[in-house]
Amino acid sequence: MNRYDVIIIGAGPNGLAAGAYLARAGLKVLILEKLLESGGGLASEEVTLPRFIHNTHAVYHLMTDYAPPFKDFNLEKDWVKFVYPDLQFAMPLASGKSVCIYKDVERTCASIAKFSRKDADTYREIYHKFHQQVDSFTAAATYVPPMPAPLQAAMLEATELGREITSYSSKSPKTIIEELFENEHVRALMLYVTAHWGLEPDVDGIGYLAVLCLERASHYKLCVGGTHSLAQALIRILLNSGGMIWGSQRIKRIILKNGAATGVEMVDGRVIGADKAVISTVDPIQTFMKYVGKENLSEEFVEKIENYKWEHWSLMTVHMALDKAPAFLDPEINNACVYAPVGLETHEELLGLWAAISRGELMTRGFNCCFPSIHDPTQAPQGRHTGLISQMVPYRLKEGPEKYYNYQFKEDLARQCLETLQKYAPNMKGENILWTATHTPIDIENRFPDMVQGSIKQGAYDPLQLGFLRPNEDCSNNRTPVERLYLGGASCHPGGLANFGPGYNVANAIAEDFGLQKWWPEPDCVLKARKEGLMR
Repeated sequence: MNRYDVIIIGAGPNGLAAGAYLARAGLKVLILEKLLESGGGLASEEVTLPRFIHNTHAVYHLMTDYAPPFKDFNLEKDWVKFVYPDLQFAMPLASGKSVCIYKDVERTCASIAKFSRKDADTYREIYHKFHQQVDSFTAAATYVPPMPAPLQAAMLEATELGREITSYSSKSPKTIIEELFENEHVRALMLYVTAHWGLEPDVDGIGYLAVLCLERASHYKLCVGGTHSLAQALIRILLNSGGMIWGSQRIKRIILKNGAATGVEMVDGRVIGADKAVISTVDPIQTFMKYVGKENLSEEFVEKIENYKWEHWSLMTVHMALDKAPAFLDPEINNACVYAPVGLETHEELLGLWAAISRGELMTRGFNCCFPSIHDPTQAPQGRHTGLISQMVPYRLKEGPEKYYNYQFKEDLARQCLETLQKYAPNMKGENILWTATHTPIDIENRFPDMVQGSIKQGAYDPLQLGFLRPNEDCSNNRTPVERLYLGGASCHPGGLANFGPGYNVANAIAEDFGLQKWWPEPDCVLKARKEGLMR
C-alpha cells in the first residue's frame, strides 16, 4: 500500500496551494485529481480553433496583492506574469457614451462626472474609504480562520474603523449602491461589479463583501499565457518540493479507523494511506455523504450537510475566436479589461436580470465580456483575438436544466448574446467571428462535479453560509467532526474565486495540529489587522 503524510482530494487552486505549502514544509504529499489535467477552475484551453487560448472558467485575478501564495512562492517574480490594464471596467451605452472604472481614481471620477458630478465625488471618497477597510481588515480576514459573528462584531465595535465596517456589513449590495450613487448608469455599473460574482443584490448582511467587490473593481488582472499558467506554476512548485499529483483518479471512499481518516480507497480497489491527514477540496455533500458516509456521522451533522445551499444561478459562456478585435461605438473603451453589464444600462434593468433568474427565466443581455488577447497577444494567433461572454443564467430553467443539453438551444443563446454585443460593438458579427463554443451550467457541472448545479463557488454566498458558518460552524476552521479529515475548498471560508484563502487556511491548520515548523510568515495584512485590534 502506498503511504503519504497527507492526501489531498482535488487539484484545483486550493488543493495545489495547500499541497505546495505542506510539501515545502517537508511532508510527503499526494494530490488526487479526477480530471486528467490539474488546475481545476484555473483552466485555459483551445475550445474553438487551434492556437486560440480560452480561459474556460477563472479569468480575472483580483487578490494578487494580498493572497499569501504570491509572496510566499515569489509567484509574480519567478513563475507567472500578469497584465494590469489601465482601463478596468467599461459599461458601453447605446448612445455611444460609456461609464468607466480605471486603475487611476481621478480618471474614473472624470468618467463618472460626465453623468453626475456628485457621483464622481462620492466615488473618490469611497475609493479611499473602502481601500482602508479592505487593507486593514477584509483582506486579512480572508486568510485567517473566521471568528463567530458576535465575537468579531464586538472587536469591530471597539474601534472607529471597525464600526464603519460594521455599518456597511449589515446592508445589502443594492442598499449600499442606492445610498451612494444617484445616476442610473453609474448605479448600474457599480451594482454589477458589486454583485455579479454571486451576491444577491437585495440580501442584507453581506455588505462587507459588496465593499470588497467595489474596492477590487480597480484591481482586475489577467494572467499572461492564460490563467492555467498560474496552475502550472503551483504544480511545478509542488513537484519541486517532493509532492505528487495523480490525474484521472476515481475515489470510492475515505477510509476511517477508530473514527479518524487514515487514507482513501480508489474505485479500482487500490488503498492509499495517509499517516497524518486527508484534505478534501470538493464540496461538503460529496465529501461527507459520498466519501465518508452518513452512517459514520451524527444525525445532527448530516442534517447540516443536507441543508447546504447551492446558488440558484450559474454562468453561460460564449468563447469566441475572432479575426479582429472589437470596435465599440465609444473608441475610448476598446482596450478595457472587462465590459459590463453589456445590454442593461440602468440599475433597474439590472435588477430585472436577477429577478428573471430567480424565476428560472433566461435573459441574453446584461453580461460581462472581455477580450484577453488585446492585453496578452500570446492567447491568439498573431493579429487575431479571443473573446468571452459571461452571462448569468438560472441553473433550474422553468423547462428544467436538461434543456441546456439541446445543441440548437445553446446555439440560439449564443446568437442572442452576440446580437446584444453587436449593438455596442458593430463589427462583432459575420466573418469577424471565426468560431464560437458555448458552455452552459450543465457543462460546468459535468466538467467539475464539485460545482453542483453549476455552482462556481461551491455553494451560495448566504449570510447563514458565510464566515464562521461556511459550510457550517463545525467545519469553518477547516477541521471537521471526523478526526484528521479537513476541508480546504471553496465550500469553506472565505469561499471561491481563486483567492487561495481555503487552501492557505487549511495548510495553516495542518501545520498547527501536527506541530510543523512553518516556513512561511504571517501575511502583512493579518499582522496589521491584529495590531489595529480588528481581529485576534
